[in-house]
Amino acid sequence: MGSINEIANQIYPDEDVQGQKQWESEFPYHWDADELTSRRDLLQFAVYASGTLFLGTAFLALLRRFLPSKKTAPREIARIADIPRDEAVYFHYPGPEDQAMLLRLDSGRFVAYSQTCTHLSCSVYYQKEKNRLFCPCHEGVFDTRTGVPIAGPPVRPLSRITLQANGDRLYAIGVEP
Repeated sequence: MGSINEIANQIYPDEDVQGQKQWESEFPYHWDADELTSRRDLLQFAVYASGTLFLGTAFLALLRRFLPSKKTAPREIARIADIPRDEAVYFHYPGPEDQAMLLRLDSGRFVAYSQTCTHLSCSVYYQKEKNRLFCPCHEGVFDTRTGVPIAGPPVRPLSRITLQANGDRLYAIGVEP
C-alpha cells in the first residue's frame, strides 16, 4: 500500500501533491483583483448604460418628428386617362433609387405608396387578383386603400405619397412617413 500522496496522484492526476490544480498554475487568477468591481457597480453601470441608450433613441425619435422633412420636387407620374381602374403604375419617388407605386382603386380613387416594406425593406408589389399589396420576403400583406398591414410581420403602414392632379396629369408632391 502506497502513501496518501501516491493514492491522491492516482485518483487526481491533474493535481500536484500540495493540492493545487495544474490549470491554476497555468492560468493564475488574482483573487485580490476580484474586489475591484462589485456586483452593485456592475448593475449600476448596466442601468446607466440602458438609460443612456433609451434617452438617445428618444431624442432621435423626437428630432425626426419635429424637424421638417426635406422638400422634394413634384414629379409627374402619368396621365390620368392612361391608368385603368384596379391597376398599378410603378415609378421612382422621391429620389431616383426610391421605388414607389401608384394604384387606381376600383372606386377610381388614386393612392400611392413607397414600395419599401416596413418590416425589412423588401419591395412590395400589387397583386391584382387578390386586391392586396404583398411583400414576398416574409409574406407581409398591406391594405390597398390605406397601406396598413393586415397580415404578416410588418406592424407599420407603408409610407404614403401625396398626390396632386393638375389638368389630366397626376403628380407626386411629397411623402408622408
